[in-house]
Amino acid sequence: MNSSKTALVIGGGRGIGRAVCIRLASEGYHVIINYRSNTDEATKTLNEVIASGGSAELCMFDITNSVNVSESVEKLLQNYKISSLVFSAGIRKDELLIFMSEDSWDHVIDTNLRSFHAVVKPVVKQMLLERYGRIVVVSSTSGQSGVPGQVHYSATKAALIGATKALAQECAKRNVLVNAVTPGFIETEMTEDLNNKETAARIPMHRFGKASEVASVIAFLLSDDASYVTGQVVGINGGIYM
Repeated sequence: MNSSKTALVIGGGRGIGRAVCIRLASEGYHVIINYRSNTDEATKTLNEVIASGGSAELCMFDITNSVNVSESVEKLLQNYKISSLVFSAGIRKDELLIFMSEDSWDHVIDTNLRSFHAVVKPVVKQMLLERYGRIVVVSSTSGQSGVPGQVHYSATKAALIGATKALAQECAKRNVLVNAVTPGFIETEMTEDLNNKETAARIPMHRFGKASEVASVIAFLLSDDASYVTGQVVGINGGIYM
């Protein structure tokens, strides 16, 4: 299969990634749902897409394994012209820096940041040759303000913002647009351990955001309506700047 609207969603099995897959499929994309290991959750995403009449497939690979990424992405690029890439993978392991092990630091850095090079490089090469492409990177409000207990997480998300801005300038003349979104507190598995009531009180809108609200902004940035938007960072945070 070779669709003119094919989107690769990294981390599409759960949370914001799942919402993005469902939204893009509803807009006519063939969605490639990447996930690392949780086949049950990824299959739920696939089933939701299919149940709503959309087109999608699963693609399992570990973004922290450069060899695995290279083999999997190159195979995808042989079968598809990927018009849109959403880099939505990420983990957080909250702990103060003074107690943080090197392994913990490396795990967050490898998953959230180092993987960006392995995944994006081959895809953006194809986009540049095709003179068309849209990339949206899911960063975080933590990457703009920093959050205590999230030195490694904040560092990776801030770095992704810098990478987005630089890559956007490298690619703009070939109509490959690169933007980032920075979600705040969103109702996903990643925020289940937070005190919802206490945290919501800090947000001007007094509620957590929904993954579908993030997906709506991402869908816009991937659309023709955003054809003159690149190198931008769009906050989706209910008004909070921590």
